[in-house]
Amino acid sequence: MPALPTTRLSRADLADLNSFLVVERMRSFTQAAVELGITTSALSHAIRNLESRLGVRLLNRTSRTVSPTDAGAALAKRLAVGFTEISGALAALDRHRDRPSGRLRLNVLADGARLLFTKFLPPFLEAYPEVCVEVAVDDKMVDIVAAGFDAGIRFGNTIPEDYIAVRLSEELRWVAVASPRYLNANARILIPEDLKNHNCIQIRTGNGVIYRWDFEKDGDHQAIDVPGQLCVNETAFGIEMALADRGITYCLEERVSSHLARGELQIVLPDWAPIEPAFYIYFPGRRQMPPGLRELVDLFRAELSF
Repeated sequence: MPALPTTRLSRADLADLNSFLVVERMRSFTQAAVELGITTSALSHAIRNLESRLGVRLLNRTSRTVSPTDAGAALAKRLAVGFTEISGALAALDRHRDRPSGRLRLNVLADGARLLFTKFLPPFLEAYPEVCVEVAVDDKMVDIVAAGFDAGIRFGNTIPEDYIAVRLSEELRWVAVASPRYLNANARILIPEDLKNHNCIQIRTGNGVIYRWDFEKDGDHQAIDVPGQLCVNETAFGIEMALADRGITYCLEERVSSHLARGELQIVLPDWAPIEPAFYIYFPGRRQMPPGLRELVDLFRAELSF
């Protein structure tokens, strides 16, 4: 059976083997092409060429699925070990550099992107021009390792187990807010249960469920299934609808601080606003940190000074 040389691999051989490994891991040519930064057709062509050179089919393809053959699964298992060693060796070189370099891929929930990254990522990019940062803004929980991310940012109570997690903020205050016009035109809200008689802008979370709004006062915790004509899956749009007098929305207080200061929105039930876990950055603990990640964490914590 034809085989790739064992001692002299070309640049194309290594690139195609890496491409195969990404496709096998993600089980998708489309998603793998995004991670690799090439077109799907170019990726498919590279894998066909690799299979031709090896004389072995590595992947089973249908119109909807991609799965490894027995030979492909065995090859992927051994390649994963080899490429992990290569990545570790390259990362170790950073100890000999004055500045980190490379690509850093981050999966960040929308609130984290708006409140942390828009403020603190620009100085990081300026300080480390040789680090390229890719940020995927996504409220869905993903397996960051399987999806090819170096780290993720989520709320502290949603971090998966077996990850290293570093706090990036103070604890967060959540509030229900509405426009003065809406509040003046509708019944007063004195306790959380009163929200059941109001038009609330419901929130569908990243895991697909409609969020129950949390309230807490003097140890009394209440989670309310709020009614509403409108349901959104993005905080920014919910805020815009509240500004348009379409009802009450629920979000981090910091997301609406400017609107509150200008009187465009008012907090509903301010005495019931709960304090919830902070933002955390998390990453696998079983491998060396990629170039730039430690510097990013250090910069965030220095800027936030908590």
